[in-house]
Amino acid sequence: MILLSIGCGGKKPTARNVPPAPSLPAAPAAHAGAARTSDADLHVDPHAPVLWTQEGYASWYGPDYHGHNTASGEVYNQNGKTAAHNTLPLNSIVRVVNLKSHQSTVVRINDRGPFVGDRIIDLSAAAAKAVNVYLPGTAKVRLEVLKSPHPIETGGRWCVQVGAFDSESGAKRLQGHLLRRYPDADVLRFKGPTGYWVRIRVAHDEKGKTLEVFDHVEVNEGGVFLVRLD
Repeated sequence: MILLSIGCGGKKPTARNVPPAPSLPAAPAAHAGAARTSDADLHVDPHAPVLWTQEGYASWYGPDYHGHNTASGEVYNQNGKTAAHNTLPLNSIVRVVNLKSHQSTVVRINDRGPFVGDRIIDLSAAAAKAVNVYLPGTAKVRLEVLKSPHPIETGGRWCVQVGAFDSESGAKRLQGHLLRRYPDADVLRFKGPTGYWVRIRVAHDEKGKTLEVFDHVEVNEGGVFLVRLD
């Protein structure tokens, strides 16, 4: 059964039955060729000003996703210093600091995720090894954004991502509910590496309207996530 609650949303439920590092499908073809930031750009001034910070838990993803497309359209390389984050602009450069060991590394955001609980970033295997996340699987970290190709707090293209569902029928029922509730939005259903997902895209992928949808959708299977598309 799917519970679709239309009302003020509180803390969104944790996605269930999801491995540590699911990622979104590749970006639409029009954006698949977006400019890639060179790994050479990861060598930043250690005294560079910090544009934005966040604290929470990091996890990592590796072999199961190695060689598959990321949300930026490039191929995921677990040996590169990259990471997945749901709301930072793609190609942002971020310092990741392990709050317990104080180890740090610099990564480039090229994917979306993690879609699990209170985790805020999924590191590549190489980045996870650099900050002692690889063996324990998770660790509390601080993110420090050093470069971003777009404003972080304003603008952007956004969607609400709901899932993962164990069966396509569950995702299909939710899609029907949401299409009736939001007839002017694009409500898409698709299969990802961890199950079936529903994505809601309002007119022009505008952030304010997307936040309104995010605040009003709750489900009893999977989780509800605010995701930046660009």
